[in-house]
Amino acid sequence: MRYLLTVRRFSPVSFAISRRLIAPDSYSGRNRLNSSQRCGSKTTVSASLPPRTDSSRLTADTPSPHQEWCTFIRTRWCTFACTPTAVEEHVLRLRREHRIGPLRLAVRCGIAASTAHRILVRHGLPPLAALDRATGEPVRRYERARPGELVHIDVKKLGRIPDGGGHKTLGRAEGHRSRTNGAGWAYLHTALDDHSRIAYTEDLPDETAPTCAAFLVRATAYFASLGIRIERVLTDNAWAYSKNTWRNTCRDLDISPRWTRPWRPQTNGKVERFHRTLLDEWAYQKPYTSDHERREAFTHWLHWYNYHRPHTGIGGHTPASRGTNLSEQHS
Repeated sequence: MRYLLTVRRFSPVSFAISRRLIAPDSYSGRNRLNSSQRCGSKTTVSASLPPRTDSSRLTADTPSPHQEWCTFIRTRWCTFACTPTAVEEHVLRLRREHRIGPLRLAVRCGIAASTAHRILVRHGLPPLAALDRATGEPVRRYERARPGELVHIDVKKLGRIPDGGGHKTLGRAEGHRSRTNGAGWAYLHTALDDHSRIAYTEDLPDETAPTCAAFLVRATAYFASLGIRIERVLTDNAWAYSKNTWRNTCRDLDISPRWTRPWRPQTNGKVERFHRTLLDEWAYQKPYTSDHERREAFTHWLHWYNYHRPHTGIGGHTPASRGTNLSEQHS
């Protein structure tokens, strides 16, 4: 039986017919579809379908003409359009070995970038942004159930700005000469709650064990003023956090100390990400003429971060909104 097929413009079926993936009975080299026929608003062709039984012999299990046609198109389309298995295996092997995106995979394998992307999606490979850069494994994210259950602590070393401005204000040459004046370094000690993302930061002159221990005492008092009791603290394996001064301070405050694995900063990633945000939105956001001016701006920025800035890691909410009966939420 013959069916007269009317194909709309740019449909997959018209593309298949124009590329000889589905050949009409009357197809030959002399009557190949020209561009006007392929790209016209409507193209009428004759396609052969498997013979159907008489309507009087139809049963409940007999597929309808529409179902037969869909099966026919799906079978022929997949037969001609699917990427060869060898190419897919090559794409997957390059992805595992080099961890590159669809565009570079397409160049190496000689296929379209969209094809490389579909291969990755078909095999369930996550985007590169969701993978650990060191191991290539999917990032395992965690979040504590309540505020204070775990607090991340880390130190960010930042160069101080001499009076009159640094290289961002005066240029590279003048800024380099002013650096020799000994402006020194700022050590930003940060305590960040794992559940709420509330941050407490101080600008201190060093990162010795007594300084870190004293900072922990003040951070504990700050979180206590917000109704949050610190149960555990997580730090890296820096010298100051491995001394008895740190252990004794944690014991006096009834806090359980925890440490990350060596060479594994991803475990303490929340405070690492906070320091990156701090640099982008405060430290390097504009040129400052003095270190005092930058410290003054930090006080306002930290308040905005805790009470007004929407945090993408907690669904667009502010850190203060996840605290326990916090004042000054300004909601």
